[in-house]
Order: sequence, then C-alpha cells, then structure tokens
Amino acid sequence: MEFRVLQYFLAVTREGNISAAAQSLHLSQPSLSRQLKELEEELGVTLFIRGRRRIELTEEGLILRKRASEMMQLVELTESEISEVKNDISGTLSIGAGESRSMRRITAVFKELKDQYPNIRLNIVSGDTEDLQDRLDRGLLDFALIFTDFDKEAYHYLPSSSKEIFGVIMRKDSDLADKDFITIKDLYNKPLIVSRANGLHLFNSPQVRRLQIAATYNLLYNASLMVEDGIGYAISFDRLVDTSDTSPLCFRPLSPEISVTPTLIWKREQKLSIVSQLFIDRLSNRI
Repeated sequence: MEFRVLQYFLAVTREGNISAAAQSLHLSQPSLSRQLKELEEELGVTLFIRGRRRIELTEEGLILRKRASEMMQLVELTESEISEVKNDISGTLSIGAGESRSMRRITAVFKELKDQYPNIRLNIVSGDTEDLQDRLDRGLLDFALIFTDFDKEAYHYLPSSSKEIFGVIMRKDSDLADKDFITIKDLYNKPLIVSRANGLHLFNSPQVRRLQIAATYNLLYNASLMVEDGIGYAISFDRLVDTSDTSPLCFRPLSPEISVTPTLIWKREQKLSIVSQLFIDRLSNRI
C-alpha cells in the first residue's frame, strides 16, 4: 500500500467524486480510477459505493480514511521535527485540551516562545480526556490538558497552580438565578446539561438517582445555546461563556465546592521534539 495512493484515496473522500479528485490531483480520471481499484484489490475489500454523482464510503472505507488521515498527520509531524534539526527552530506544538481558563497559562508560554522563535506554530485540539489520551498515545499530540484521573506510570505530568470550580450555567430568568450558590438538592428534578467527559461523576450515587440528564455536550458553547433555548441547566467550569450584564445567562458555583486541578500530561517513552522540550521547560519554570 503506497503512501501516494493513500493521498489519492483521501482526495477522493474529500472531493466526493473521482472526477473532481482527479482534477485536484492533476491526474486523468481513468488513471485515478485504476489506482483506486488496485488499492481495493490489494486490501481485498470494497472501499467505495459509486453513485451517479457522489461516492459513499463503505465501513472498510471509513476505517481506511481514519487511519490514512492519522498517517498523514504523523508524516507532517515527522517532516516538521526533521526541519527543526536542519534549520532554525521551527515546527508545530500540538496540545489537546478541554475547555478551561487554565489554557491561558499555556497560551502565554507559547506567546513567549513565538516571540523568540517566530517559525513555530501552535495546534490546539479540543476534546475530552478519553479522546485526548487516545490521540496522545498514537503520537498525534505532544501534550494533553486533562481534568480526570490518569495512569501516572504511563505519563509525565505537570499539575496546574490553580483549580477549576464547577458550577451551573442558567438563564437569568430561571427560578435558581436569585441564589448565590447552588446545592445538589436545588438540582433535583431539574433538566441538566452535562459534559460528555464528566457526566454526573461529580456526584455520589444517591444524588445521581435524583438528577435528570436532558442533554450532553462536548463543547461548552453548544451547551450555552441549549441553556439559552431553555433545554436545561449546564454543569460547567466558571468563566467560559459570556455571563455579563448583556448576556441572558448567569453562573452560580456549586456548594459544597466541587473543583479539579487541571494537569498537563505527556507520554513517558516519547522523545520530545525541540519545540515541545522548549515549551515544557519554560512552562515548568513558571510553576
């Protein structure tokens, strides 16, 4: 399976049909069709369902698209790391993170590095802990900022100097908005919008039985829209959505306080690129 042919395959999945892909690749359509057919024969599977206007991927095609995309990312990362050695310091720092104010420390450190090394770039990937650790383990991320437990034997880690406090985002006209803080009992029988990562793991089992999930979210902005539309109350960190005087939303902390300490992790056995090492050295010095 040639790398070049995988690039052709991804072009077809991106364009949606062979004709447009052939044009973007500066190939003839018969030539591209032949090479894709040979790829299917090599793998012993059918990758496409060929329609009149657009192609659709089979289950095997979807798997190949995912893995081929990952291979392209690894190739780009490898080329970037080699470039760092050959030339002045350059390359991309890839960090996965959930939404939190703790990212400010990371972006501040990167800004310092960027001022010193203008050719470096920052790539931020949003996701929950499971997604980010999977990407980290497959070499698609340099670091991940997470908010849950992890295997300390498998990762180096650097905890944040501050904590993130959980609370409730609600409409200002809701019946809980007059409170200074929200107890778990206040949330009984209320429709809740919770993170896909944390869910209701913040609460103990007897409490969970009294709580109702109306929706889950991965990105908090989407959750805030659901709150605005009256779907429910969102459990979230503070200071991540607009709760100013002009916003229809407000935030109230939970009581007793529920908080977590964000932690930056990276694989123990993975050799850091020059940019990654510069970043973690500078970040460690700011603790």
